[in-house]
Amino acid sequence: MNTLTISPSPHVHSGDSVKKNMYWVIIALLPALAASFFYFGIGAIIVTLTAVLSCVIFEFLISKYILKTEPTIGDGSAALTGLLLAFNLPTYLPIWIIIIGSLVAIGIAKMSFGGLGNNPFNPALVGRVFLLISFPVQMTMWPTPILSRFHYFGLTPEIIDATTGATPLAIMKEGVSSGIAHAELMHRLPSLTELFMGIKGGSAGESAAAALLLGVAILLYKRVITWHIPVSVVGSIIVFTGLLHLYDVESYAGPAFHLLTGGVMLGAFFMATDYVTSPMAPKGMIIFGVGVGVITILIRVFGSFPEGISFAILIMNGFTPLIDKYIRPKRFGEVNKPIKA
Repeated sequence: MNTLTISPSPHVHSGDSVKKNMYWVIIALLPALAASFFYFGIGAIIVTLTAVLSCVIFEFLISKYILKTEPTIGDGSAALTGLLLAFNLPTYLPIWIIIIGSLVAIGIAKMSFGGLGNNPFNPALVGRVFLLISFPVQMTMWPTPILSRFHYFGLTPEIIDATTGATPLAIMKEGVSSGIAHAELMHRLPSLTELFMGIKGGSAGESAAAALLLGVAILLYKRVITWHIPVSVVGSIIVFTGLLHLYDVESYAGPAFHLLTGGVMLGAFFMATDYVTSPMAPKGMIIFGVGVGVITILIRVFGSFPEGISFAILIMNGFTPLIDKYIRPKRFGEVNKPIKA
């Protein structure tokens, strides 16, 4: 005899899981990871291995011996946090500082709230911002790519081999503050093509927009992320910087420069789209993304830091519960107003 089993929704499973999505994001970051190894050499490898291993170890120890719960390191979230943290760090950063950042990211930003799914702020960005505030000198000594790598492509960028220096954003901000015209500063910086390929100083995650976009294509194809947050972040940056550039060409860089420098590509596609710390509804995602883009440029142009994407994402993480409260999908059968008899 056939029996009818009644159970609560969901009745159809999409096949997705936390573990599956986490590992797809890691796979999507592999092209950028390979590019960072190519550009920055052994330093990028050491930073990445240190961050990933320390994040996984800290999550295991905290889960097993402090929270007394079953360790969840197999879901890939700790490894992904370590990878994203490494992408936000200079590749010459001392190992002990990386370990401190991992402890803050996992122990404070994630596990203290109950683990994955309960953290209100992106753990990797919390670790990065903590290190930036605590160790500002070490965290702003950005390496330049190894010059000899680019001779294979017939490129001869005017950068110094295997040394540290300021990022294009820092050079632009300092130059504009000193009264140097934007057009003159652009001649001192890598071209837009070189910025797109990653021939610039910065963190591993800023290495190459081309490599990051390849990973983005993977995430969109596998439907791990949707277009709402990335497009709204990038679109708001284009509109805001475009208006500033039209208002004063000599003082404000154009949209292309802002998109190809700093961590915009990494932040917009891989960090702002974090499931836990971003809104659930598409309209909420768009509001979230616009907020990230606008705050990023406000910090870059008018703030004291040359980069603002990390702060912008963390600020909007704090607004996520409010956005979800007022902008959420209507429940099935729900009506906006009571029906009058």
